[in-house]
Amino acid sequence: MEGYMQISHRQLKKERDWEKWLPHIEMAMALISGILIGCGWLLDKAGLEKLSVIAFLSAFAIGGFFKAKEGIENTIKDKDLNVEMLMVFAAIGSAIIGYWMEGALLIFIFAVSGALESYTMSKSKKELNALMSVVPEEATLLENGVERVVPVRLLEVGNVILVKPGERIPADGVVKTGFTSVDESPITGESIPVSKKEGDGVFAGTVNGAGAITVEITKPASETLFQRIIELIQNAQEEKSPAQAFIERFEGIYVKGVLAVVAVMMFLPHYLFGWSWTETFYRSMILLVVASPCALVASITPATLAAISNGARKGILFKGGVHLEILGNIKTVAFDKTGTLTKGKPELTNIIVDKDWPEEKVLEIAASVESRSTHPLARSIVRFAKDKGILSFLPVDELEDISGYGVQAKINNETWRLGKWELMENKNGEWLKKAEAFRSEGKSIVFMENGEKIVALFALKDVVRNEAKNAIRDLHRMGIHTVMITGDNEETARSIADEIGIRQVAAKCLPHEKVNVVKKLLETSAPAAMVGDGINDGPALASANVGIAMGEGTDVALETADIVLMKNDLTKIADAIRLSKRMNRIVKENIFFSIAVIVLLIASNFLQAISLPLGVIGHEGSTILVILNGLRLLRG
Repeated sequence: MEGYMQISHRQLKKERDWEKWLPHIEMAMALISGILIGCGWLLDKAGLEKLSVIAFLSAFAIGGFFKAKEGIENTIKDKDLNVEMLMVFAAIGSAIIGYWMEGALLIFIFAVSGALESYTMSKSKKELNALMSVVPEEATLLENGVERVVPVRLLEVGNVILVKPGERIPADGVVKTGFTSVDESPITGESIPVSKKEGDGVFAGTVNGAGAITVEITKPASETLFQRIIELIQNAQEEKSPAQAFIERFEGIYVKGVLAVVAVMMFLPHYLFGWSWTETFYRSMILLVVASPCALVASITPATLAAISNGARKGILFKGGVHLEILGNIKTVAFDKTGTLTKGKPELTNIIVDKDWPEEKVLEIAASVESRSTHPLARSIVRFAKDKGILSFLPVDELEDISGYGVQAKINNETWRLGKWELMENKNGEWLKKAEAFRSEGKSIVFMENGEKIVALFALKDVVRNEAKNAIRDLHRMGIHTVMITGDNEETARSIADEIGIRQVAAKCLPHEKVNVVKKLLETSAPAAMVGDGINDGPALASANVGIAMGEGTDVALETADIVLMKNDLTKIADAIRLSKRMNRIVKENIFFSIAVIVLLIASNFLQAISLPLGVIGHEGSTILVILNGLRLLRG
């Protein structure tokens, strides 16, 4: 996989310019073909028949080059006929019976539709190319104090690189030396730079601020976050939706059927209806043109690619058209709590201090003690103190970590304890009552005691993401049921659910129990989606009809999920569902329209009410219309 990703990355870099210009080249050749058709028509009117035929033949060759090449290559590769070959046969048949202009016109419109399809493909890769341009191709490697510029793909885990101010970070790693701020908006969407110090993680593609840092590589170039994004988009473009897969299977059978009917029509009407041989062959060629399923085949792929590209631009990565198609039918969305609905990091929400102690002094002592701890609650207290302007801490002596309960330390020969109620020696019922009030809101409590009495109480909570309420409200407005599945206790879970507006809660769930909840939802309100970010969410994400992972989630969640929210914005779930519904609606419109046109044109041909030029315009015009209709998904 590593070799594949590196090769794929380099190949895409090389092919980017060609892919960028291909639709323009195809359209230019189609327009040249159109000009030659005009010249041929004028020459024919002037009586210069041989010159007009040369002009029409040139229009055949120039306009039909790309589609004929595609048709022949796919026929050899798949050992099966396709719509491109039908168009080639129809154009040749038109020329055989002397309808040079009609055959050239068929090629011209078919070339225009092909150029539009290439344009769709090119647009679908736009986000991928933009992402690839974000990641540097070279890095400054430090070896024995010597700087050496090397290709990023040659970096290995454990290498140390230098990232200068203003440079993009070339690989995932941890800061080894230095202090800086990093613009992580390419990943998180947050515009405020994030401070980075020794031991903090950094990601490839993010922008270093004003400080020079050295970074120790933790992942090879093939496994960085941006490489995973590239792979996700590549896979999404290759994976077919159920409708698309059916149409492609149907295409080969249909093409053979059309050719068989055309072969019969070359003879049967002459004997049954008394048509002349010229009229019989002429009607056969019209049937070959109008019965071709070009519009039907083009009904799905351009729309799907356009929708995937639209989602990628908004930070919604679909791993395939199948997931995009299913999402629009979702009836229930289940959410993990910690790290998904909440930020996953507790914040200090309340502090109560004894009347005999100044709050600033209490915070200074608490932060001084907790700065020696790595516990999430301790870090939250320290962070709160820093936000209040306490930037220097008191010297701490004899720090003791009492596992499961808290810490005990000495400052200026005075003993301090911070932790659970059970750790406190001078218990007071009034403080316990205050704590219970906060616990009913789903908050964690840290008591602070000196040698004489409890002097403070800290209430901390894993706060809800800012956008969570809006996300749930949007889903409810769409008629989608929401459920929260969490390993947390019932009281905390219900508090968070009530705050956000989620009606159904499944608490105290281990990973396998989350799966059971999802399976039950599938039985009662399918199809259902699951949103999560952690390793323990992996099984539930895999069990749901559609798994949705937060972009900053674990590797397991990202790999297991079908959709990734790169900017961790929960409101994008509703956007993704709306995009899916819109895509499904456009695909249905395209399919209905293309079938209706084919039926109408075939019926008109049997009634001898349509000419070859009108058949060409009706058939190829419908193809262009369905492609343009699909391209609407690139916007909005």
